[in-house]
Amino acid sequence: DRLRPMLDRLALLVRLAPALPRLAAHRPQGRATVADRLEERARSHPDRPFVLFEDRRLDYGDLNAAANRVAHWARGLGLGRGDVVALLMENRPEYVATWAGLAKLGVTTALINHNLTGQALGHSLATAGARHLVLGSECAATWATAADALEAPIEVWCARDPSEVDPATVPGAGDLEAALAGQSTMNPDPALRALLRSGDLLFYIYTSGTTGLPKAARFSHMRFFGAGDIYSWALGLGPRDVYYCALPLYHTAGGVVVVSTVLAAGATLALRRRFSARAFWDDVRKFDATCFQYIGEFCRYLMNQPERDNDRDHRVRAISGNGLRPEIWEAFQKRFGIERVLEFYGATEGNAGLMNFENKVGSVGRFPFKFLTNGRLIRYDVDSDAHTRDERGLCIECGPEEVGEFVGRIPPRDDTATGRFEGYTDPEATEKKILRDVFEPGDAWFRSGDLLRQDADGFFYFVDRIGDTFRWKGENVSTQEVATALSDWPDFEMVNVYGVEVPGADGRAGMAAVLLRPGAELRGAELHAFVHERLPRYAAPLFLRVLPEVEVTGTLKLRKVNLQREGFDLDRVDDALYLRDDAAGAYVPLTPGIAAEIRGGVRKL
Repeated sequence: DRLRPMLDRLALLVRLAPALPRLAAHRPQGRATVADRLEERARSHPDRPFVLFEDRRLDYGDLNAAANRVAHWARGLGLGRGDVVALLMENRPEYVATWAGLAKLGVTTALINHNLTGQALGHSLATAGARHLVLGSECAATWATAADALEAPIEVWCARDPSEVDPATVPGAGDLEAALAGQSTMNPDPALRALLRSGDLLFYIYTSGTTGLPKAARFSHMRFFGAGDIYSWALGLGPRDVYYCALPLYHTAGGVVVVSTVLAAGATLALRRRFSARAFWDDVRKFDATCFQYIGEFCRYLMNQPERDNDRDHRVRAISGNGLRPEIWEAFQKRFGIERVLEFYGATEGNAGLMNFENKVGSVGRFPFKFLTNGRLIRYDVDSDAHTRDERGLCIECGPEEVGEFVGRIPPRDDTATGRFEGYTDPEATEKKILRDVFEPGDAWFRSGDLLRQDADGFFYFVDRIGDTFRWKGENVSTQEVATALSDWPDFEMVNVYGVEVPGADGRAGMAAVLLRPGAELRGAELHAFVHERLPRYAAPLFLRVLPEVEVTGTLKLRKVNLQREGFDLDRVDDALYLRDDAAGAYVPLTPGIAAEIRGGVRKL
C-alpha cells in the first residue's frame, strides 16, 4: 500500500511517455507552419471530409483550394509576413479558409469576438493594428455599432454568408466573394513564406472581457501545432473520427484545440454556428461525431434538458474541455454514456497547463513528477491581494490542500517551446502577467490569475479566479464552491456568485444571481434551510437576485462585472432582490426600508 502512490505515478509516466517527444517537436526557429500541415493533408487525402456544416461538406482539397484563393487575393493587396488582418465572422467553413489562406503568406489573423459591439469592438481592432477587416455579412449589424469607436480607418471586405438569401450590404466595403472568384486555387509559392518561422504569430486571440476590455494574446504557429499534436494523441483521434464543435472559432477552445486536433489527426470537424442545448445531441447524431469539446457550463446546460430515450444513442466515446463541475461529472457520464472525460486546465496566453488522463472526478489532472513541468502553486493572500513571501523575499510553494495561484516558469531564453510566454500586443499588459523573484532572485513566472489546490496524491483542482474569491467575516469565500453548492437546489437552472460591497462593512458580502427553472418560485424558507446545511454562515449568500435571463460571454462564461457593480442597489436593479434573514430562517424580499437599514448600519449582517 505504501508503494501504491509511487506505482501510480510511474504508470502515469509510462502512459505519457509517447507524448513527451511531441512536446519537444516544435521550436520557435523551426520552419514548419500551419500552412504546410494543411497542404500536406490536402495532398495525402484531398477527398476526405474536413468540415461538415449544416448541409455542406468541404473536403481537405476543397478547404485548401478556398484558402489558396484567399492567399492569392491577399498577396495582390501586398500583404505578407508581419501584417495583420482582422476576421469578424460567425462559425462557418469560410472562417477557417480565411485565416488558413492568410497564414500561407505569414499574415497574422486577429480573431474578433462577433458578440462585441461599440467601444469593445473598436478597441479590439485598434489593439490588433489591422489594416484590413474580413467581415461576414451576418455580422454587418454588429460592425455598424463600432463606426464611432474606431481609432483608425480600416479597409473592410464583406464576405457573403451562403446561408443568407438577402445578405446585408456594408457601405464602403469591398465584395470579397467577387474578389476571390478569379483567384487561383493552386498552392502559392512556398518561397512567399520562406522567412516564416514556427514561433511567428498565427493569431491574435482575445480574452473574454468578463472583467474589462479584451486583451489580444499573441498565438504562434508553434503553439497551434502543440495543441493539435497533444490533443489528437490524448483523445486517440484518427482519420475516421469526427470532432464536434459548437464553441466559437474566435476562441482557443474551438478555434485552436478543435481545429488543430482535427488537422493533426487528419480527422473531420463537425461545426455548428452556435451552441444549442436543445439541438446538441441531434447534431451529434447527424454528423456521427465520436468526440466533442465542452467549456464552462456547457454540460450543465445539457443536463438541464429533459431526458430523452435516445440520450445514449450516439457514437461519442470521449469529450474534452474544461470547467465540468464535479457535482455533475459522473451523472453526465452516466446519463449520456460518455466513456471518457479529458478535463484540462490552461489559458490562451498561458505557458503551463494540466490534463486529467485518469478520469479523476473534479480534477484538472496531475504531473507524474514535478521535474516534468514548469507549473507550481504558490501561496497567495486574498485579503492583501499579494503573494506570501519568506524572509528572503521569495514566494512559498503550497503544501497539500493549500489554495494558491498557479504559475508557470518562463525560461530565460526564448528558443524553446516549453514555458514560452508569448504575451499580449500591449507590453504593459504582458508585464503585469509576469511575477519575478519567485523561487530565485531574477527568475520570471507567468501569473495565471487562477487559484488551485493540490491534494496529497498530486491531483490539482480549480478553485476560483483571483478577484472572484472574496473575503467576508474574516474568511475567504470561493464563488466557485458556493455556486457548486447552490446548483444542487432543484429550482435553480443557473447560478452566478460574486461579492458585493456593503457600506461600513469589511470585505464583500456574498450575492448570487440565479435563474429559476420554468414555473418555479423562490421558496425562501426552504432555500434558507438548504443553504444552511451546505455552507458555513460566512459563505452563504447574503443577497439573491432573480434574473429573467442569464448573460454569458461568447464562450459561455457567466458575466458578473455589471452584476457586481449594481450590487443590491434597488435604484439600479429592476429584478427581484432577496436578503438572507437568519432570524426569520428565510430569504425575504429586500425592501427599501431594509436596504436603508443596511446602508445606515442599523441592520447587522
